Amino acid sequence: MSELEKKVAFITGGSQGVGAALEIRLILCPVDFSEFSLRAYEHALSLAEHYQAKLVVQHVVELWRHPSASFAASGGLYEEFRQVLRETGEDHLQQFLKNHAHDKIQPELVVHEGSAPDSILSFAQTQKADLIVMGTHGRRGFDHLMLGSVTDRVMRSAPCPVLAVRNAPHDAMAANKERQYVHHLSRILFCADFSKNSERALNYALSGAAEYDAELTLLHVLEEIPSLAKTEEALAEATEQLDKLIPPDVRKTRKIKTVVRIGKPYREIIQFAQEEQTDMVAMGVRGRGALDRAVFGSTTYRVMQLGSCPVLAVHV
Repeated sequence: MSELEKKVAFITGGSQGVGAALEIRLILCPVDFSEFSLRAYEHALSLAEHYQAKLVVQHVVELWRHPSASFAASGGLYEEFRQVLRETGEDHLQQFLKNHAHDKIQPELVVHEGSAPDSILSFAQTQKADLIVMGTHGRRGFDHLMLGSVTDRVMRSAPCPVLAVRNAPHDAMAANKERQYVHHLSRILFCADFSKNSERALNYALSGAAEYDAELTLLHVLEEIPSLAKTEEALAEATEQLDKLIPPDVRKTRKIKTVVRIGKPYREIIQFAQEEQTDMVAMGVRGRGALDRAVFGSTTYRVMQLGSCPVLAVHV
């Protein structure tokens, strides 16, 4: 495959339709220096090398996280305090990249001040990022309900797909002695709910499977079946709907299969991904609404937080 073909590997839906290609020219990777940031950064390095894309590494200094900020403000030292925090952030970012250097990729470094989600979204928009790669901490409970997840907030409003990385995949990432990262996708899982939200995600999954010659599985989870007698009928109907999603030309050339399961969607998706040793899950994501906030997240959110492999969240 030529370098030009690699750059146009991901396919975007919407008004452009199936077959229209989106060049991966700029990848944004926000970091907070945690182990989750490191895993996301390794993915970003590998993707940037594979697609010969520009990689921008961003760190956001959030003043509200520093209790000393109000004290500095009351003492008239606020600007000096801000400058120290920014310089510290820049030093930490330089050290982070020095510790995890890559011979072929020289990222651009940026440090911003403000709210992390707002800064990431604003920068991605102005720079026209094609992909955001970021870690997720997998927190649960009261802290997430009150504070929210930066990754969750970004993926719901991002102008481009977000690859959320929590744990290192079983074999998708291998590093040699020279710290060159090679990203392999052997198995991709697309989660279908037959809504418009998932259509664009399917196009990315199809393109990823073509780019990496990966096996693609289309999975639908039936959450409610009226009666036991209706089970076989419901399974057959869902399988037929999945089959209709596969373009005829793709069916002939790609390794692709369909699976229907019964249960709680996020649990079945996570379990299936573990059983099949999936390298990436592709899902559509809806914008955050009042009910969504109240019940603490969507299926995509829960798969992203509780699953073990990277999730490509495609916002419509």
